Amino acid sequence: MDWKSKKLEAILEQALVEDKATNDITTAITVDPNLRASATVIAKQDCVISGLGSIPRFLDIFARIDKKASGRFEVISHPEMFDGVNVKKGQALAVIRHNARVILACERVILNLMQRMSGISTLTREYADALKGTKAKVLDTRKTVPGLRLLDKYAVRCGGGENHRLDLSDGILIKNNHISLGGGVETVLKRAHKLRKPGQVIDIEVRTFDELATALANGAESLLIDNMTPAQVKKAVGIVRAHEKEHGVSIPTEASGGITLENIRKYGLTGVDYISVGALTHSAVAVDLSMRITAEIY
Repeated sequence: MDWKSKKLEAILEQALVEDKATNDITTAITVDPNLRASATVIAKQDCVISGLGSIPRFLDIFARIDKKASGRFEVISHPEMFDGVNVKKGQALAVIRHNARVILACERVILNLMQRMSGISTLTREYADALKGTKAKVLDTRKTVPGLRLLDKYAVRCGGGENHRLDLSDGILIKNNHISLGGGVETVLKRAHKLRKPGQVIDIEVRTFDELATALANGAESLLIDNMTPAQVKKAVGIVRAHEKEHGVSIPTEASGGITLENIRKYGLTGVDYISVGALTHSAVAVDLSMRITAEIY
């Protein structure tokens, strides 16, 4: 993750602006402006950590937008502590040494972001672990918080998942509404083959075996098998594999719809290549992190 990219800087800056971090009136009237402090970010539950790189970036951005001098800072973490690592309850994730007022002003935005990202990583790891021993990989979706997609999808990767499309321009995915409005599977596939740009792969959603047969007959290059039972997905994958063998092509398959932690392994055992799970980003529960702050005594 490039934490210094302009897109991420805009996201982090907006978080500080939203909280009016440079105008923390409580801290201003209660804490000596020259006091330096040490803050330890602590995991209050077992989890997969994500977002460590946001800590120094938040502090850098705060220094840029704050009109008052705040001094230099230092962020320290163990070499074995990095995004994607399993951590235990009570474990220290990072230590910040900085002006006390700045730490207090940035405390909540740092924790909010890391708690959400680590929640996504932790849930993704559970889904990825459930697929161990199968060929299937768990994918995210575009069901992310508006404005936070880069961070949500990065957190999925930290948990062992893979990313689907980043946005609507990032590949052709013909779904049921496109099929309904576009005149059916055969018609939309013919249009896609005619109008696509070089290198673009045509992925199409199928919900029945008739749609699957039509899609294969009309040049589908990737298949999203939606809302089928594990037994039906296994049958669909078998049909696709026979088609691949007969025509000398490779067609990735993906299962989606109604996938939970309780049933994902059943889907993984069907032979499908990918399983997409919207819950990774739309239903992940933030993990519990805290920041213990103490004054530095000289």
